[in-house]
Amino acid sequence: MTPRQFVLHTLLTEINIASHLILNRFERLAPGGLTEPQFGVLNHFARLKKPAESPSHLARAFQVSKGTMTNTLQRLEARGYVMIEPDPDDGRAKIVRPTAAGLLARDAALAEISPAFEPLFENVTTAELEAMLPLLRKLRFALDDAPDR
Repeated sequence: MTPRQFVLHTLLTEINIASHLILNRFERLAPGGLTEPQFGVLNHFARLKKPAESPSHLARAFQVSKGTMTNTLQRLEARGYVMIEPDPDDGRAKIVRPTAAGLLARDAALAEISPAFEPLFENVTTAELEAMLPLLRKLRFALDDAPDR
């Protein structure tokens, strides 16, 4: 293993462990039994200000199977957090729209869980957090654009 490969492996290991710990903490703290995948879909709509998406596009965006995304969307629909409608341009396809209740649930989840994460970063300055963002985004874009995605 080259020194660069060792550093890359160590970095990816740290990211993987941090991701696992964050997801576990999120699911323990999320209000009303909202799961991380459900939150992720609602956050996708809110963050990107998307009024609607196809289930296929959401599955690709989250890199999950269509069946997995369908399950998540059905659970969100049962809670009244999304509407799944026929695509007006293609009657065989579906369109997913977040509801006002869904976007409020996303906001409530953020408000409830954010204070629990704050103490974890009390020794990290805002400037240090901001400095991490470009590198993490660069990694995300590289993974998103990978040909084997």
